[in-house]
Amino acid sequence: MGYSVGQVAGFAGVTVRTLHHYDEIGLLCPSGRSGAGHRRYDDADLDRLQRILFYRELGFPLDEVAVLLDDPESDPREHLRRQHALLTDRIARLQQMAKAVEHAMEAKKMGINLTPEERFEVFGDKDPEQYAEEAERRWGGTEAYAESQRRAAAYTKADWQRIQEEVTDWGARYAALVAAGEPADGEAAMDMAEEHRRHICDRYYECGYEMHVCLGEMYVSDERFKAFYDGMGPGVAEHLRDSITANAVRKA
Repeated sequence: MGYSVGQVAGFAGVTVRTLHHYDEIGLLCPSGRSGAGHRRYDDADLDRLQRILFYRELGFPLDEVAVLLDDPESDPREHLRRQHALLTDRIARLQQMAKAVEHAMEAKKMGINLTPEERFEVFGDKDPEQYAEEAERRWGGTEAYAESQRRAAAYTKADWQRIQEEVTDWGARYAALVAAGEPADGEAAMDMAEEHRRHICDRYYECGYEMHVCLGEMYVSDERFKAFYDGMGPGVAEHLRDSITANAVRKA
């Protein structure tokens, strides 16, 4: 007889409305119907739902999830391997951030002022302070650099934590997009490039499209920046450079 929509919703921790929506868009159509016409799900449907929810948790939009799952050459084991790799990377990043937050909490409780190095430990081995001297040499005389310095000086530990959470979230979603094969000049990639530019504007300084394109080139030409972005996922640096360029052309 299979499982009712209510039972499946309970198993998966989603709403009945969500399951109805997945059925309506063809993402998860139940294998059967009861005599009264109600949806009935079998074990294969539950397997598919599990894969859907894994990809959703990793930030994939529903249309991309459908493409991944319905690829005739896809291997269920490959889905699991890909999801395991993405989840393992996210877990490692979150654990690193959790340790930094615990350190900050303990310091606050004991009345200890964090050193500049400790202040940025949440960034792990990608501490942006390592670029401070070069940043001043390259852009020290620009208004963008001055604005960035003014904003950074006012940020608290909580502010830096929030910014890093935003970067981590964006990086996980962009890496997932690259892993899914989204072209750099596709709408999804360009939208994320625009989100990247807006984050710079909101958190550091006004970054126009011409400047953004220059930054994109630096993300590939400078080995340290390339390592930072490729640390989010294989090929991210070059893909991001290309999507930044495509987005600039789109907005021109």
